Amino acid sequence: MEPRPNDTAYHRPVLLAECLAGLDVQPAGRYVDVTFGGGGHSARILDGLTTGHLYSFDQDADAEAEAARLARSQFTFVRANFRDLAAELRQRDALPVDGLLADLGVSSHQFDTPARGFSTRFDGPLDMRMDADQGPTAADVLNDYPEADLHRIFGMYGEVTNARTLAATVAQARRGRPLATSQDLKTAIQRVMPRGKENKYLAQVFQALRIEVNQEMQALQEMLLQTADVLRPGGRLVVLSYHSLEDRLAKNFIAKGKFFGEVEKDFFGHETKPFTALNRRPEEASAEEVSQNSRARSAKLRVAVRN
Repeated sequence: MEPRPNDTAYHRPVLLAECLAGLDVQPAGRYVDVTFGGGGHSARILDGLTTGHLYSFDQDADAEAEAARLARSQFTFVRANFRDLAAELRQRDALPVDGLLADLGVSSHQFDTPARGFSTRFDGPLDMRMDADQGPTAADVLNDYPEADLHRIFGMYGEVTNARTLAATVAQARRGRPLATSQDLKTAIQRVMPRGKENKYLAQVFQALRIEVNQEMQALQEMLLQTADVLRPGGRLVVLSYHSLEDRLAKNFIAKGKFFGEVEKDFFGHETKPFTALNRRPEEASAEEVSQNSRARSAKLRVAVRN
């Protein structure tokens, strides 16, 4: 596919062709991109529409500004968290929809903006909020959470092997002075980082904080549960995840209609689940794509059809 401005300047879309194929975009269809980001996927969905319509969600003010570049009659930008999916679509008389895409990664633009605090590469304020206008920051989490909660966050969301030691180290460091910047955090935990694997370790720590700050796991569960109501029978659900926690939630929901436990059955013993998976194993990026975009390395794509 030929690149578009939205593909490179702000956010290079991952597994673009595979996502579009999974959505099976029809010219007169109604689609939702619940994670607009830099607009790479949204721009290509719009290319396939004539009388159809695309609704793109994002809570980021920078994403809203980027969405203005795609302004046309077939496009509506919704400045909201995707956990409000059904309510926002209902308000716009936009139900049901033919396809829904969720690219759960942080946009390249967010990573490349030091003031947002997402990247380990820059020194900047420990913010990490997707919506920079509200909610606690990563600094608030690090400085105010009890040590036991930090242990849970680092272990569960970052899959950090020495999460207990890391939490104790943060708790000790903040007694001297609050942790305010990325460099403050790096300096505070330097002695507990595994030698030779510092970059990976920091990425896990930052991921854990970002997930907690934005309540990403809770929001993802709420959004997925709503997809069964907003998609028409035969509609497509396309989920692109970047770490095992997200992928596990998507896999379980598609397979069972729930996140934990076994699939429910009706009186006759037939499984009652809203979706059928179209790919048994998640699709992954090619070596060529990974060489051009390192963010694609951990991406896993799952596609399902509404029963």
